[in-house]
Amino acid sequence: MTIGPFLDEQSRRFNKRNAILKYRAEIDGLRALAVIPVILFHAGFEQFSGGFVGVDIFFVISGYLITTLLIEDIENQQFSLFDFYERRARRILPALLLVMLCCIPFAWAWLPPQAMKDFSQSLLATSSFSSNILFWLKSGYFDSANELKPLLHTWSLAVEEQYYVLFPLFLLSLWRFGKARLFWIIATLATLSLLLSEWGSRHSPTANFYLTPTRVWELFAGALTAFIVQGKGSKSNNALALSGLAAVVVSIFAFDENTPFPSLYALAPILGTVLILIYANKDTYVAKLLRTRVFVGLGLVSYSAYLWHQPILAFYRHATVEQNTVTYIVLICVTIILAYLSWRYVEQPFRSRTRINRSRFFWLTSVAIISVCTFGIMGNASDGFAKKRNKTLFKDLAYNSSRLGYIECPEALSKTTPTLDYCHGTSDKPNALLIGDSHADDKFYGIAKALNQYQWRLIGNPACPPIIGVNFEAANGITCTERLKKIFAYLESQTQIELVVLSFSHAYPLDSFVAADHVQSKHSPLDAVIEDIDDPLLSRVDTFYAGLERTLKFLQKLDIKTVITIDTPELTFFPVDCITGRISCNFLEKDVLTRQLIHRDQLEKLAARYTNIRIYDPIGLFCKNKQCSILRDGHTLYRDSDHLSLYGSEYYGIDFAFWLDQQGQ
Repeated sequence: MTIGPFLDEQSRRFNKRNAILKYRAEIDGLRALAVIPVILFHAGFEQFSGGFVGVDIFFVISGYLITTLLIEDIENQQFSLFDFYERRARRILPALLLVMLCCIPFAWAWLPPQAMKDFSQSLLATSSFSSNILFWLKSGYFDSANELKPLLHTWSLAVEEQYYVLFPLFLLSLWRFGKARLFWIIATLATLSLLLSEWGSRHSPTANFYLTPTRVWELFAGALTAFIVQGKGSKSNNALALSGLAAVVVSIFAFDENTPFPSLYALAPILGTVLILIYANKDTYVAKLLRTRVFVGLGLVSYSAYLWHQPILAFYRHATVEQNTVTYIVLICVTIILAYLSWRYVEQPFRSRTRINRSRFFWLTSVAIISVCTFGIMGNASDGFAKKRNKTLFKDLAYNSSRLGYIECPEALSKTTPTLDYCHGTSDKPNALLIGDSHADDKFYGIAKALNQYQWRLIGNPACPPIIGVNFEAANGITCTERLKKIFAYLESQTQIELVVLSFSHAYPLDSFVAADHVQSKHSPLDAVIEDIDDPLLSRVDTFYAGLERTLKFLQKLDIKTVITIDTPELTFFPVDCITGRISCNFLEKDVLTRQLIHRDQLEKLAARYTNIRIYDPIGLFCKNKQCSILRDGHTLYRDSDHLSLYGSEYYGIDFAFWLDQQGQ
């Protein structure tokens, strides 16, 4: 496959009507300079931190080319608004609709309900060229979650199409004033738009980024360039062309997400592009660079490459959390290959009226648009097809450990007062114990299954953490102190015990709680009474971890290998709300670490003092690259806001077993 044979053909593809728009290969090269940084920026290559300015370069090019064609047609009295809109539709719709249709099966396979609902809305917005408005209402461009949106990049197409609809009407209505006055009218409007973008960057950055009024000055810059070139012709000036290229390149590498944009900062890439369009004639160094086959070839497929790259990257991120540079390079290569194929077999045929006549074009695009919109309407109305797609997810919510057929504890341990809610296992002669509250209960299934070389027993009680020497009354009224004495007396009598795992909520000593089921419940860890037996004046935090340290001393005296599991992340939402599409299933790692800061710090100090204990941290099961989710492989890992589902327990147990093996235990 080679793009070379089509480069020479491109210069012959303009009909007599567009003779004034002589083919300039350097403009295709400039398109390549625009699209490659955008792709690399979205792929996460930090060196291209300002790659987003490629979109602004496209705006200038579009404004220049469209205005040049309009001026020619109007001056020659050949302008037809219908023909203009048809040419724009032939240029934009076929490849766009192809990409949208190709996205649907991957969205069905990989997107959770909320993301599917968002995707469905973006299908509708993209079809109506209003996706810039949708994404303005939904989020900011640099939000980390945006990298998961397959059609995020269509916001720029919406801006262009809104411009294409209105600008010809604007030009026609003011043409009677003459080109000189029209030039200054456009220049005035461009200045006002630029000033508005500077104000918007300070006061409303998201609207400023997405909406046409603060972007139109960039298209107007291209339009003004067209007036200049049409009136005086393009000129060769190496110094100015090189200055323009330098301004563009510096913007690509110097700007980042903290750069107010668009604003006065955007003048650098915009004016740089204008200088290239005016002064990079074929004899200049810049033109010679941009006219090379690599640049021109990439420029020819730049529109398709722009369309394909974001869905490919977004679906890859949905499909896997294991991401690396090599894979991204491969995905970029896939993008270029698909771009060539869609340019060759979709863009080119549909732009030719002789190959696809008006009637056929209308029916093909109508069927595609109706199909896309139908899916979008259904997906939005059904909350991302939540009920049809998530039978497994709903099944995950129905956790029921009683059905697992465990052996109950001896009556001497389980039936005597005070009773223990958790006292069962895989054997009546255990050599491994899991001790804790409900945060031990939800993990027992997975741990016992993954570490079946041990004979396991779970011992504990809801809302009762394994701490010694503390008067602890749970929020539900259960007095834990006597129950814990009973547990540790049993442990001391079992000389065959080789391993103890302590698992419990970290929230007891905190002064706030976030787990959704605790927020809405009458009982939460925050309401527990915690008082040190020896020193009632100790703070809540000091009391809790002093009690935990007594537990560790007790286990060290028995010479038992001990593991403390750092608590699993609490959720501020209910899983059922996320799998039915009402809210997102994602959350941020930084929020978890902030919430668990005291817990992690205290455990680290204890681990440094007691050589018999190890600390297991499960956060990597839920969070990758600072983003966290409760969904894995079509299952939900949680059954409520702070307890694992059966699938989540099994998922947890596999990783815990691997980690324990690495510890040599």
